[in-house]
Amino acid sequence: MISVLMQVIGATIGTIAFSLLYGVPKKYYPCCGIVGGVGWLVYLMAKSIFGTALGAFFSAIAIVLLSRLFAVRKHCPVTIFLIAGIFPLVPGAGICMTSYYIVVNDFQEAFQTGFTAIKVAVSIVLGIVIVFGLPQKWFQTIGKIGVKKKNP
Repeated sequence: MISVLMQVIGATIGTIAFSLLYGVPKKYYPCCGIVGGVGWLVYLMAKSIFGTALGAFFSAIAIVLLSRLFAVRKHCPVTIFLIAGIFPLVPGAGICMTSYYIVVNDFQEAFQTGFTAIKVAVSIVLGIVIVFGLPQKWFQTIGKIGVKKKNP
């Protein structure tokens, strides 16, 4: 449990750090951190049940859903939250290890890690595509829940 908590905190901080690097305005850092942290939590939970690729798929769905909701709520582009929030899921280590195994002529291990990295990348893309297929009106309606209307 402590390990999961530490990983989620690390993903949250990493997402905020990536937001800083990406040039996201400071007022959006907390939302970006929430998107990254929740995405990583969903990944860890789904990975333990379904495996790595489906874990990334369900996590990508959660990240895009939150990103679209925050975008409506904060009146800004969804990419601010999506790009920062997807950062912890990107299979960079898998791609790096694939390259390493190729260099040391361990082609069986290179194939295995490379194939896993490709499955994760495709899962992320499918999760993004599925949620972006949902009508924007749904997110506008949900995003307005709890928001008080301003008097003109």
